[in-house]
Amino acid sequence: MSPDGLRAAIDALPLVDHHVHGAMVGDVDGAAFEAGFSESPWPPPVGTTHLDSQLGFAVRRWCAPVLELPPHTDATAYLARRRDLGAQEVTRRFLAASGVGWFLVDTGCRTEQTLGPEGMAASSGAVASEIVRLESVAEEVAASGVDATQFADRFASTLHERARNAVALKSVIAYRYGLDFDPEAPSVSAVRRAAGQWFRRVETGEPRLTDPVLLRHLLWAGVERGLPLQFHVGYGDPDLTLHRCDPSLMTDFLRLVQDRQVPVMLLHGYPYHRTAGYLAQVFPQVYLDVGLAVNYTGARSRAVVAESLELAPFGKVLFSSDAWGPAELHYLGAVLWRRAMASVLGEWVDSADWSHTDAIRVAHLIGADNAERVYRLHA
Repeated sequence: MSPDGLRAAIDALPLVDHHVHGAMVGDVDGAAFEAGFSESPWPPPVGTTHLDSQLGFAVRRWCAPVLELPPHTDATAYLARRRDLGAQEVTRRFLAASGVGWFLVDTGCRTEQTLGPEGMAASSGAVASEIVRLESVAEEVAASGVDATQFADRFASTLHERARNAVALKSVIAYRYGLDFDPEAPSVSAVRRAAGQWFRRVETGEPRLTDPVLLRHLLWAGVERGLPLQFHVGYGDPDLTLHRCDPSLMTDFLRLVQDRQVPVMLLHGYPYHRTAGYLAQVFPQVYLDVGLAVNYTGARSRAVVAESLELAPFGKVLFSSDAWGPAELHYLGAVLWRRAMASVLGEWVDSADWSHTDAIRVAHLIGADNAERVYRLHA
């Protein structure tokens, strides 16, 4: 098989995006549009835009042709074309062009602004399933008026109902506290005491769950549920403290759950994706992706993808875009991943380190097969 044949095979692969958010509902323009391409909530320096970045340049290069514009078209022309087509058509084009056959959608982040699994399926022509976020369920329970002594039982029953048709659970403890949490499950009395303190804050208009005792309780309730458990690790917006999002800080927790047969999915990773690869190698239940980093590193995403393939067993690496908001991100995550894989694997084939057959097999494992197995998508 020629290098072009390898690229064609990877381009034709129907992907499973194993961690993604919904595409934006409605039209966005100007600063609101550009904000979707940065993890920073603050405006860019005067005289620049958020599109002056690896991600922004990648959008202008790879997304413009989907809107029938030349590659590298300027931002003004790009936005004008986007307005002319309208949000619904733009979303349809990008989701369909991504070549993703199955979206696993985290429904815990600003869902009123984005498509849910049904909307993603309708817009893309693909299949979509739900990932339930633990912290969002807990905050719904707190808002229902339950008291502290009832919280644990009510959370368990609510999670059971919410996750009945879900393929996975997710924790954002990295944002709410950090990955340097006490790995042990908290006691019943500790949960009740922490719930009482949290509910008093809820009554004063502070519903966000940040208590480390309760966050740990949610994790262990998720482990008991038995579904794959996703963790945000590494890079994200400034709500997190980056050095506390190193997945090696979870090592004791991984030891405690390794016999539970619950897959632990380490999302994004950057700049700790090599650490995530090590953890995936030494723990039987640990998996990883480099989702968010692929989009944000743009032309440098090849290096990130290559580094993710250094230590991790190839049956432990998955594809993800972690796209949220502008549908360009759902398309671009797939395009950059395919290009990076074709380039990296093609180099190894050309140097005779790998065979063509192995390169194709690994691309299929990471692009779809591993996700289908771990999440039991065809069970």
